[in-house]
Amino acid sequence: MLPGALTLAGLLPGAQRGGYAVAAFSARYRACVRPVLQAAVDLRSPVIVEISQRELGWFGLSPQDFRDAVEHEARQIGCRVPLCLHLDHSWEEPVIHAAIAAGFSSVMIDASAQPFEENVRQTRQVVTYAHARGVSVEAELGKLPSTDQMETEGDEALYTVPGEALTFVERTGCDALAVSIGTAHGVYPVSSPRIDFDRLAAIRALLPDTPLVLHGGSGLPAATVHRAIELPGGGVSKMNVATDLEQALLRAMGGLARMTSAELDAQPPGLLARGLEAVYAEASDKISNFVRSAGRAVTA
Repeated sequence: MLPGALTLAGLLPGAQRGGYAVAAFSARYRACVRPVLQAAVDLRSPVIVEISQRELGWFGLSPQDFRDAVEHEARQIGCRVPLCLHLDHSWEEPVIHAAIAAGFSSVMIDASAQPFEENVRQTRQVVTYAHARGVSVEAELGKLPSTDQMETEGDEALYTVPGEALTFVERTGCDALAVSIGTAHGVYPVSSPRIDFDRLAAIRALLPDTPLVLHGGSGLPAATVHRAIELPGGGVSKMNVATDLEQALLRAMGGLARMTSAELDAQPPGLLARGLEAVYAEASDKISNFVRSAGRAVTA
């Protein structure tokens, strides 16, 4: 496992008790790992650095490549804040096994597209494998669309059913649960999506000890994030941010198109530096003004 890395099981309960969330940044590119970690260090915040199975393909990386980048940058800047290295949305066990072998401290099995029983079966299988190796598991129940598929009024057929969430966690033993309450992946086509906070509160009431995860954090208004975090008993304690980081990077570099991690590394140094400064500013803003985790790290 990455030296010093925490699992979600070790990181999130404190956030739930403390009334804040931990930002899970999909750095995507190797070069973006450093500004994300630097923002966390400068603001004394716990942080989750993650990448998904799909992103590994998009950006031309292996789990080992990404793990090595995180370890290198953490050592270079003397990162001593609580850190989790997480594999985000993944559905193929060989990829999950490779991430665990590479040293990820947490993985996500996303079988939410499958029928309930199959989701339970796949999740339980990954939990058994990961827990035997000291690695935590996030799972998902309900389906998060991409923003180009969502309806402006939301689609409740995709939402997490509270009673099913209780059964799912009891049967799988997952360490954290990503729920569908109206958010989506990507950039929202409307100014503010309709979030079902009553549903979130019902899930929390049934699962008082299970950390809840909100995917689709990019583009959400700060007030929406705060309301999701501040539920009685502790609301969402992990919020995923991916698109906002990449858009900040590419905008600052003159509107470049998505590229591989190696192609980003090959950009002119001055241009790359501008992009990475924008990533640092975006990560800092999310830590300070969205998840409110600044100052929550206990440094060694």
